Amino acid sequence: MLQIWTVLTFLLVASAAAAEPAKTAVFDLELIDTSAESGRVREDQSRRLALASDALREFLSKSPQLQLVDIAPQAEAIRTKGPLHKCNGCDEDIAKALGADLEVSGIVQKTSNLILSFAITIKDVRTGKMIRGGQVDIRGNTDEDWLRGVRWVVKNRLLAEPLPVRS
Repeated sequence: MLQIWTVLTFLLVASAAAAEPAKTAVFDLELIDTSAESGRVREDQSRRLALASDALREFLSKSPQLQLVDIAPQAEAIRTKGPLHKCNGCDEDIAKALGADLEVSGIVQKTSNLILSFAITIKDVRTGKMIRGGQVDIRGNTDEDWLRGVRWVVKNRLLAEPLPVRS
């Protein structure tokens, strides 16, 4: 009986490993500023959003489950329909236009200069359903704090377990 379970486990692992990586559109993180500074564009925050977005792509690109697609061909749609967290599903339409199976998007909510929250989701483009999500609060507002927040969400929430196999 143990041999049967061993073979079944091997086949399950082998079939998951043989699955093609999901084509994935990873959108830039967006800032929601509810702090006393809201309404003021800060150069350091804009730079950190770009830094954190690039890091998100880098961390996700290391997963054999994902194949990142270039979002540049839809840059105009992203710009005109944004912010994506308010566009009522346009992110899924943009990801479909890119030929993606999954889309990753997220926000950084700034409560104060030292309290920030990162919330990032992975959605199935066909169904619009969230298949994985994660959030972390950080205390601090440096490049390293932002990178640590993104890294934590990816490692401990988004990719902590294998993503569901697409059918």
